[in-house]
Amino acid sequence: MPLKKEKPMMKKLILSLLALVVTGVAHAQGMKETDPAFFKTAEAQRIGDQMLIYQRVTGGWPKNIDMAKPMSEAEKAQVKSEYDRRNDSTTDNGATTTQMLFLARLWQATGKKQYAKAFCRGVEYLLSGQYENGGWPQFWPVMRDYQIHITFNDDAMVNTMNLLREIADQKEPFQGKLTSKKLRQRCSKAFDKGVECILKTQIRDANGNLTVWCQQHDRETFLPTKARAFELPSYCSQESAAIVKLLMLLPNPDERVKQSIHAAMRWFDAHKIEGMRYERVRDKNGKRTTILTADPEAGPIWARYYDLEHGEPFVCDRDGIPRRHLEEIGEERRNGYAWYGDRPADLYKRYDKWAKKYDPTNKVELKK
Repeated sequence: MPLKKEKPMMKKLILSLLALVVTGVAHAQGMKETDPAFFKTAEAQRIGDQMLIYQRVTGGWPKNIDMAKPMSEAEKAQVKSEYDRRNDSTTDNGATTTQMLFLARLWQATGKKQYAKAFCRGVEYLLSGQYENGGWPQFWPVMRDYQIHITFNDDAMVNTMNLLREIADQKEPFQGKLTSKKLRQRCSKAFDKGVECILKTQIRDANGNLTVWCQQHDRETFLPTKARAFELPSYCSQESAAIVKLLMLLPNPDERVKQSIHAAMRWFDAHKIEGMRYERVRDKNGKRTTILTADPEAGPIWARYYDLEHGEPFVCDRDGIPRRHLEEIGEERRNGYAWYGDRPADLYKRYDKWAKKYDPTNKVELKK
């Protein structure tokens, strides 16, 4: 008898533990969860309902907030009181596009109208921010300082364009009746205008050759421009890699797109840094620090910034003065920013396939 009673109790305990594990995973994944099974759970709807609270009157969302974290009623009331804010809606750091992806998946799983409605408000927000020239700023509708610039920084514009294209093509999780045909047509038109802006902003060097892009470009002149004190006008490798990846996805690219991709790959290959490793280590006092050291086994990396005059790597502190070496800037910026990265390395194999398919005659011979 005792054994028979213990089995149901053990089963209940195991189920409870599994529930805790699932919840823990959900909190760990948070707003970036993609498992279809998760979106059928009450936990997914709890997160989705909190996202609805955070959505502003603009249709967009603020950034750097864990909207999956459970909220008290007082916290919910505080967020609701900020509904009319028009100065913190943004696509920076994945804001708005992340919430929209979550809500689209939640609607696919539940069919609940409030999630589709919030998603479509998000689409309208993205469309409302596009300049006539095809670019997007970092924040809108209320902007200040450098927020008005066409912004590639942290892939803000690329993330927006990729989302709009997938909505237009009804890619998962945007299939079905989530959006109307008319709205999808508007998304497609906005994407095409964005491509035009990308082509117009590609930097030409002193000899008139196409190169890559800056993190932000002036919305009137299309020229590279600065943002924060340490984000100077420059050739920017990491954001440019994301732009080229987007361009390579275009079906039947025209000659301008082909030239753009070839030129960018030529620039990446000419400016890669070999035999150096960028890493976080602990110094003799046990404190974490960021260094760039010689390592013949290291794969290629690229500086985040290259100066526009000589095409040489630089780093920068909050004083706005460019310097050549990491140790020349303060600890806060040295350790608080990604000064080197390997994102362009991912493009090499992609480029081989792309050039073979679309333009083998003009393929750039890259160093392996």
